[in-house]
Amino acid sequence: MTRQHNKWWALGAVSLGTFITMLDITVVNVALPTIEQDLHTSVNQLEWVVDAYVLTFAVLMLAAGKLADMLGRRLVFMIGLAVFGISSLAAGLASTGDTLVVMRGIQGVGAALITPAALSIIVSSFPRSQRGVAIGINGAVIGLSTAIGPLIGGYLTERFGWGWIFIVNVPVVVVALITAPLLIPESRDRSGDRSLDLAGLLTGGIGLFGLVYALIQGNHLGWSSPLILAAFAAAVFGLLGFILSQARRRRPMVPLHLFSRGSFSGANVIALLLSFAMFGLFFFASLYLQNVLGYSAIKAGAAFLPMTVVIMLVAPVAGVAVERGATRPLMVIGMSLMALSLVLFSRLGISSQLWEVLIPMLLGGIAMALALTPLVDVAMAAVPEDLEGVGAGILNTSRQVGGALGLAAMGAIVTSGVTSSVALGTTRQAAFVHGFHNALILAAAVSLLGAVAGLWMRPERPEEESSAGRVAQPAENFEPILASAEVH
Repeated sequence: MTRQHNKWWALGAVSLGTFITMLDITVVNVALPTIEQDLHTSVNQLEWVVDAYVLTFAVLMLAAGKLADMLGRRLVFMIGLAVFGISSLAAGLASTGDTLVVMRGIQGVGAALITPAALSIIVSSFPRSQRGVAIGINGAVIGLSTAIGPLIGGYLTERFGWGWIFIVNVPVVVVALITAPLLIPESRDRSGDRSLDLAGLLTGGIGLFGLVYALIQGNHLGWSSPLILAAFAAAVFGLLGFILSQARRRRPMVPLHLFSRGSFSGANVIALLLSFAMFGLFFFASLYLQNVLGYSAIKAGAAFLPMTVVIMLVAPVAGVAVERGATRPLMVIGMSLMALSLVLFSRLGISSQLWEVLIPMLLGGIAMALALTPLVDVAMAAVPEDLEGVGAGILNTSRQVGGALGLAAMGAIVTSGVTSSVALGTTRQAAFVHGFHNALILAAAVSLLGAVAGLWMRPERPEEESSAGRVAQPAENFEPILASAEVH
C-alpha cells in the first residue's frame, strides 16, 4: 500500500494503542472496593493502584517523545505496546497489593512510550487539510476510552473478577502489534541529531517526579510533612535545572522556543485545566455512584455510557469544524460546558435519581469532545515536523500533570469536607456529598479559567523555520515532504 492508501488504516492501528492507555486511567476506579477486599490492601496501597500509573505516565512522557523522534515513532510505539501488554497480564494475575502497584507503574512506562508516538504518527501521516478530522477521530477514541472505562471495569469486575480489567488489554495489544508494521509508516526526526540529552532526562525526570509525587501524596502524608516538602524542593530544583540545560543545548530535548508560540503554550494550559476537571470527576463520581447512591459496579459504569455515546458522535464533527476555522469557539464553548456540567453534578444529593445524573453526564461528554479536538490540533500545528514526538510528549505531560493536580486538589477538598461534616454528626454518605460538592465547584472554576484562556488563543501554523534554524519549505509544500518520508 502507498502512504496515501494506508493512512486511515494507520489511524485505526494507532487508535488501538491510544484506547487502552486512556482506558486504564478510569477502568480501575469502580474495581477498587473489590481489589481492597480480595488483596487485603491498605488505603495507601489502594491509592497507589491509581497513582503509580499516573506517576510514571507523566514523568516519562517527555523522554518518550524524544525517543520516538530519534529512534522511530512506529518502533517506540510498538515497544510501548509490548511493555504495556506484559505488565497488564502481570497486573491481572497479581496476588498482592505491592505486586499490583509495581505492575501498574510499569504499565505507565508502556503508556508513556505509546502516547506521544501515537499522536506524532497521526500528525506525520496526514496532510494539513485532513489532520483536524484525524485528530478529531483520535480525540473521540480518547474520550470514548476514558468514559467507557467505568462501564468495562464494572462489568468485568462483577462477571469475571477484577483481574480481567487488566488482562483484557492483552488481546488488544496483540492485534495492535500485528497490524502496526503492516499499516503504520515509520517516521523520525531527519535533522541528523541522534544524541540523547542525559542531563535533560535526569533533571526533567527528577523535577516531574518530585512534582507529581508531592501532588499525589500530599493529602496522605500532609502538605507540610518533610517528605512532601522535599519532593516539592526536588521539583523546583529539577525543573530549573532542566530549563537551564535546555537553554544551553544546541539540540535540546524540549526546545524552549516552542513555548514562545502563544498557541502552543495556550493549548498546553487548557489541556492541563481540562484534565484537572476530568480526572477528578471520573474518580469521585465513581465513588459517589457506588458508595452514596448504592449502585453496583456495572450500574455505576453504565451511568457513564451516555457520555461515551455523545463523545463518539461529537468529536469527529468537532474535527470537521476545526478544519473550517472554528478552533477558538470550540475550545471556549467546550470548557464552558464542562464548567456547567460540573455545577450540575454539584447539585446531586444522597437520593438523586438516575435521570439527574445523566444530564451532567451528557453535557460533560459534549464538553470533552468540543474542547479536546481543537486544543490538540492547535498545539501540534505549531510544532515543526521534526519535533512532533516532542510536541506530543509535552502536550500529554500537561494532561497527566493536570490530572494528578486535579486528583490531589479535589481529594484534599473531599477529605476535608468529610472530616468536618462527620465531626458535626453527619452520616458518612452526606459527608461525602458535602466534600464532593465543594470539589466540583473548584473544578468548575478551573474549567471556566480554561474557557477564558481559550478566548485569548490565536491558532497559528509552524514558522517557516525548522527547529534547527534552517529555512523550511512553505506550508503548501509539506505534502511532498511527507510523501517522501521513509515507509516500511
